Amino acid sequence: MISRVHSFVLQGIDAIPCEIEADLSPVGLPKTTVVGLPDIAVKESMERVRTALLNSGFRFPQTRITINLAPADINKQGPVYDLPFALALLRAEGGIQPAVGERPRMDEWLIAGELALDGRVRPIKGVISLAMLAKQNKARGVIVPIDNAAEAAAVDDILVLGVKTLGEVVAFFNGVSKIEPHRAIDAEQLIAESKPSVDFADVRGQEAAKRAVLIAAAGNHNLLMLGPAGTGKTMMAKALPGVLPPLSRDEALEVTRIYSSVGRIRRGAALMTERPVRMPHHTASSPAIIGGGSIPKPGEVSLAHRGVLFLDEMPEFTRDVLETLRQPLEDGCVTIARAHGSIKFPAQFMLVAALNPTPKGDMAADEISQRAMEKYLSKISGPLIDRIDIHVEVPGVPFKQLTSKQRGTDTAAIRQRVLEAREIQRRRQNGVVNAELSGKMLDQHAAMDEQAHMLLGQAMSEMGLSARAFDKVRRVARTIADLERSERVQSSHVAEAVQYRLLDRML
Repeated sequence: MISRVHSFVLQGIDAIPCEIEADLSPVGLPKTTVVGLPDIAVKESMERVRTALLNSGFRFPQTRITINLAPADINKQGPVYDLPFALALLRAEGGIQPAVGERPRMDEWLIAGELALDGRVRPIKGVISLAMLAKQNKARGVIVPIDNAAEAAAVDDILVLGVKTLGEVVAFFNGVSKIEPHRAIDAEQLIAESKPSVDFADVRGQEAAKRAVLIAAAGNHNLLMLGPAGTGKTMMAKALPGVLPPLSRDEALEVTRIYSSVGRIRRGAALMTERPVRMPHHTASSPAIIGGGSIPKPGEVSLAHRGVLFLDEMPEFTRDVLETLRQPLEDGCVTIARAHGSIKFPAQFMLVAALNPTPKGDMAADEISQRAMEKYLSKISGPLIDRIDIHVEVPGVPFKQLTSKQRGTDTAAIRQRVLEAREIQRRRQNGVVNAELSGKMLDQHAAMDEQAHMLLGQAMSEMGLSARAFDKVRRVARTIADLERSERVQSSHVAEAVQYRLLDRML
């Protein structure tokens, strides 16, 4: 007898249908064969399934067993098929009776879960993508480990049954007991309840740098902070997500899918409710930053999707790692090509970089240290610098400001201004933020007066700005104008935007 159970294959962050077929043949010696491009973890799962069935009080078929994973031309990996394998064997062997009357039909559900040796169902990766697949294919619902149930329930209009043991699932399909569906998740409420962990008021002084952060957040611009060690650069990067607009439901689902695909969702959590901040170490390799592997997985740029990628001590990263950032900064995605195909991962993030002016961490004070600074900063290529909209100097904090009890600009004040500027952009540009304006859209929405036009032309000539930097200045000037509620970009807005091309002036 052949039985079928529906599950999924995770390709990147996308789920595609997978049908598990089990055939029990009385002909030949007892043997178990799994076909359909399974990896080692999938092949080993039969030993877990055998032990889990026996320890749960069920019989393991003593016949020739063939299990097929369809489609057969896609690699299958991980322990997600343990529970479907067990159910397919029980159904083929007669341990699960055919659906009659009100008894649940197994083919109406998508099922996934790892089995412990005692029959407990352990959490797996990619559950939210499984729930999205079930909704897309109009399945009745999903049956997943109890620890993943909240994550799957974040997808609306789908039944989610969270299960603890194999016996519980068998009893459900035999009509012996019922499983209460997990309650629907109110994503908007969860997002609204999230609070920033770092407040800008905790950063002493640095009002000029906070102004640059305000502009960067208002227009979603990339930001580079240059200054000696211990001036608050890292703290401001950690506080930055707190001033960005809250995640929308769709954005939260996007981010959750990425983190779920690599098993980084906190156990029992439903959604990623805060914009992520990724802070890779400077020893990270290109695949760790961009993504890769024989079976491609998302890297740091994708884990920072809809959030912030913070590169501390940027010149310490290897040149090839920094150059790999060019494509995602331009396209907002990463394509990983392999022999069997290519997978695209989203990578729309704000790049925030911090660097000391010299290897020692202090500012250049004489001719020798000036040469050291130029050599140190030359590790960053001009094309990459071009792709960073705002360069700002973060000087040392005087003792008087460090010991002052007066709090500076806080997160709430900055966030309010950011939200107001983003709303102006949404209405004017149909949801496109200033950092993503094309040249044609800049001509339409960032019209300058004559004086501003002349000032920008002079800056282009004297600083040798590239065509890309020209557009970067216009985008930043448009954001500054939005913060001042100005319809047109004026000379004062251009002048401030030009001042944020610090490294163009220094290198």
